[in-house]
Amino acid sequence: MSDFTSLPDLALRSYRASVIAASDESFEERENLIQPWEPRFSAETFGTKGQEYDGWETRRRRNAPGSDWAIVRLGMPGIVRGVVIDTAWFKGNYPPFASVDACRVSGYPGVAELDSAEWVEIVPKTPLHGDAKHELPVDSELIFTHVRLHMHPDGGIARFRVHGDVVPDPVLLSGLTVDLAALEHGGRAVDCSNLFYSGADNMLAPGLARNQAEGWETARRRDDDNDWAVIRLAAQGVPELIEVDTTNLVFNAPAEVRLLGVDLPSGTPVPAADSPAWFELLPTVAIQPDTPHRFRVQGARPVTHVRLDIYPDGGIARLRLLGALTPAGLEALVTRWGAA
Repeated sequence: MSDFTSLPDLALRSYRASVIAASDESFEERENLIQPWEPRFSAETFGTKGQEYDGWETRRRRNAPGSDWAIVRLGMPGIVRGVVIDTAWFKGNYPPFASVDACRVSGYPGVAELDSAEWVEIVPKTPLHGDAKHELPVDSELIFTHVRLHMHPDGGIARFRVHGDVVPDPVLLSGLTVDLAALEHGGRAVDCSNLFYSGADNMLAPGLARNQAEGWETARRRDDDNDWAVIRLAAQGVPELIEVDTTNLVFNAPAEVRLLGVDLPSGTPVPAADSPAWFELLPTVAIQPDTPHRFRVQGARPVTHVRLDIYPDGGIARLRLLGALTPAGLEALVTRWGAA
């Protein structure tokens, strides 16, 4: 697996992305490209248009020149590090080639506005195989808001993933109480004790977890230690309210949790758990299964990272850290948004 696939999928439907237009979707809808689940297939399920596929499929181009395309509005703007073009189950009807370009347009442009945008090729025309995942790295430091997938000349693609670093628009965060840990604001789980069932970034995802798989869940511990995750916040901020949500975790929620904070200069390694640099945001407290919990932060101070300890193990559906950016934190976001 390529390293970039561990980064958030900026084009995921459950992260608020949308396929806003496509040249053709005669056989299967464009929206299937960004669904969160793995592509499904059931043989001999024929509808009025033929065998049904869990993906995007266009008609056969005959005398029409060019290629088919689909435009995805990213749910989270950012720097694209790589894309995955998955032709799962498309064995006799996959496109022989694909390419990807991207653009950055502020606001909420329609298709007509995007036609005149400055598109940049991020993946050149590349051969594809049937029923296969193609992991294609991207070498660019530009921030993009939209990507356009081309299939040459036609066919079917099951899923399209766009992995990268989230870069939030600071205008939408300035002067407001926001979730400092949110994935859509640039928060990330940078270290974690255990990823057996699911990743720690899941705790920071938009919206509510619909089931256990959409949170972070660890294996059962058989020792005297505890599980933990370290979260890098969107930027330096002052947290005022902590939400620890165990919704859907009925028999596998932790018994207790604790949250520590630390304020680190840019580029400084995260200190060890026993370092005096960490300070307590939430003392060890008992929590309940299948319950959203909210705790006020006493004596709040600036932090750039937090450490969530769960005792002894289990799952957390969502972790929210509501507060405001400091002037230094906002300046860092403004610089990044303008520089890339």
